[in-house]
Amino acid sequence: MKISLRLIGSAVGLAALALTGALAQEPAFSIQFVSQFDYPGTGNQTRPQKINSAGDLVGVFVDAGGISHAFTMFSNGHFSPPIDDPNSPTPFTEGRGINDSRLVCGDYTDSAGAFEGFFLSGQHFTNYDPEPTFTIVLGVNNAGDFSGSVIPSSTGIQSAFVSIGGVMTDFVVPRATATLAYQINTTNTSCGYYIDTAGLTHGYYRDAGGTLHAGIDPAGSTGTIVFGNNDANFIVGRYSDAGGVTHGFLFIPPRRFVVYDFPGATFTSLNGINGSNQIVGRYTDGSGIDHGILLQVVHSAAGVTLPLASPTTAPEQALPQRPVYTAPAY
Repeated sequence: MKISLRLIGSAVGLAALALTGALAQEPAFSIQFVSQFDYPGTGNQTRPQKINSAGDLVGVFVDAGGISHAFTMFSNGHFSPPIDDPNSPTPFTEGRGINDSRLVCGDYTDSAGAFEGFFLSGQHFTNYDPEPTFTIVLGVNNAGDFSGSVIPSSTGIQSAFVSIGGVMTDFVVPRATATLAYQINTTNTSCGYYIDTAGLTHGYYRDAGGTLHAGIDPAGSTGTIVFGNNDANFIVGRYSDAGGVTHGFLFIPPRRFVVYDFPGATFTSLNGINGSNQIVGRYTDGSGIDHGILLQVVHSAAGVTLPLASPTTAPEQALPQRPVYTAPAY
């Protein structure tokens, strides 16, 4: 891996997301269902995470015994055997990102129960833990640059990071108690979510110049999680509403959401998007089983479109004075 230097600091700036302009003047998109898939085996929970340009994807499945394993599914529909980091005695391994070279990244828990990151190329694992008490690698681009979250020993505050050209940079969203970077695209724009001082989640993206664009919340959201972006910076994630329903979404900066709900489901999550605007995600059925889904973004006048929620301001509050961590969402 290209790791040579580490920078610690805040973003160059924090940009407000504009609410002006007419949605009707923008190109219309909708999201179409393509197929459903499940990791083979009785009782498995299938939780895909990212998809590359060829249609290969990576994810997590939880077996009937409650153990998490990583997996890949290739574009021909064939699945890999369970992927378990050899340094995880539980085992507990999560596949989080994949690039066009099929370099996989993710996280696992070690013998002390701490999260550590890993990369997998073919059959070869490389561990990545600049902060051995908490490191997770959540996304990787085609240049081999990557993103994730760490708890720096110097601050104890969970921070997002990007590693670009071997230079690792930590950053936090102002007033956040935890910040996570889930993906980085070819233009070095990263995205993810953060947790505010009230414990609510909000989406953000960080552009190549280091400016943070936060928070990304559709109108009516009681909690937003952003998982992935593509090179056009089309962003996918999910949000929950006041009725307890979780909806998948596509966010098209600077202000527009396209909502997708799997028919009959009360939980839908969109987790990764590639350059062809193919989306991978999941839904939960009535019996509580998670299933993977493949979707496609298309030009259309159909679909449910929401604007950004009205921006809110919060008073400055002290960050936690002791180390805490948020296990990454999936």
